[in-house]
Amino acid sequence: MPRATEPEPAAGWAPTRALGRAVLLAGLLLVAGVLLGRVDLIVLAAPFALGTAYALRRRPTALPQVWITSGDDGPLVEGGEVTAAVSVGNPDVVDYDLVVLRSRVSPWLRVDRAGFAQDESVDDGPTVTATPTATPTPTVTATPTATATPASGTGRSIADRPFVTSVPTGAAVDLELAGRALRWGRHPVGPAGARVATAGGLLVSRAVISEPVRVRVYPRTEPFEAVEAMPRAAGLVGAHHSRRPGEGGELAGVRIFGPGDRLRRIDWRVSLRARQLHVAATLSDRDAEVVVLLDVLAEAGRSGGVSGAASVLDTTVRATAAIAEHYLHRGDRVSLLEYGPAARRLRPAAGRRQYLTVLEWLLDVRVQSSSHEPYDQVFGPQLLSSDALVVVLTPLLDERSAQMLARLARAGRFVVAVDTLPTELAPPRDQTWAEVAYRLWRLDREVMIGQLREHGVPVVRWAGAGSLDQVLRDVARLATAPRVGGR
Repeated sequence: MPRATEPEPAAGWAPTRALGRAVLLAGLLLVAGVLLGRVDLIVLAAPFALGTAYALRRRPTALPQVWITSGDDGPLVEGGEVTAAVSVGNPDVVDYDLVVLRSRVSPWLRVDRAGFAQDESVDDGPTVTATPTATPTPTVTATPTATATPASGTGRSIADRPFVTSVPTGAAVDLELAGRALRWGRHPVGPAGARVATAGGLLVSRAVISEPVRVRVYPRTEPFEAVEAMPRAAGLVGAHHSRRPGEGGELAGVRIFGPGDRLRRIDWRVSLRARQLHVAATLSDRDAEVVVLLDVLAEAGRSGGVSGAASVLDTTVRATAAIAEHYLHRGDRVSLLEYGPAARRLRPAAGRRQYLTVLEWLLDVRVQSSSHEPYDQVFGPQLLSSDALVVVLTPLLDERSAQMLARLARAGRFVVAVDTLPTELAPPRDQTWAEVAYRLWRLDREVMIGQLREHGVPVVRWAGAGSLDQVLRDVARLATAPRVGGR
């Protein structure tokens, strides 16, 4: 019958310098005592030898467990409170005397508060305190997920500092992080690394590193309201007045009663005068399709987060969220398109679920430069309805963007161009002729915008609420005008 054996020490544990010094000192004292015949040296070596043997009587058999969890406080929007926890678990049979924990956090998540909280399932455990320390820890590198960085230096994050605690056997300790989300996107919390010392500081574990957790931060919706009617409503039901007769609230006239007309539509005053039944004819209320096109060929400006300056991508994403929320709230169908190499597309739909899908879709918007013309793979009869209102969010930094707008106008689409270039964009000052070149570029851009307006493409700068009302009024007037020839 095999005898029960003690669990073997797990790989990943190494002796510390303290263990080497204790063994060396005890060995030297014992050898010197035997060679010199001095009992006092042997007695002096006994505490070191016995203390080391007693500390190593129970050696660790497992490495610590490290994991990261994000707070479940519902959808997180720019400027909102973000919470996360970096946990260290002790699955071993011995206590962890010292745990050094460190975590990386995205610079777009400003962590203001950090502290340890002991797991509630552990009773009578030691009190845990959050103690930042300068103890050397393994370097944890994080791969950046975005090219943008905060414009204003906020200093080193609290979460980047090492924290020290102790974890009893079978317990877990959480390092709670709390702060503020500065910008939209998927921001990583982590990776996190931990090293553990046990057996009285004689054994130390290797660095245990956990995978990062992505925190979804939705763009803050800028106020937007458009009270003008859509150029052409194409659905069966909705909130916009169409030019087709049907059930609705817009009076179109009075006609003679016919088969299928409802009795509640009878106009009794006209019927009594004409001595024949007449009914009130109405125009049907229909929904419309709004296509929001995002130009991702170029980027300009430096993002300062929710409280700082906005780059082209920031304005594009936030304006898209505002436009989609407005039209989806009115019952219209909204779809999204990217004008770039990836040519991502979100199918048209309506309702609250579509709005949440739009927010998720916007988190993956990235600027992607390309040398080829992406027009053919982005637009087509199967992708863009002829009755849809196309809102193009573009900085007009690439000539291909202007050509795309002109082609849409020539194809008979209802196009509105929204200029997303920051007004406070400053010229570079590192060269002698930089300011002159910047002024020439500005003049050339103004000429290009004027040519687009001559082609029938209205260009308006994004300004939040009511910024598209005048443009939509002009587009609706053009839609009601008679057309000569086919499209």
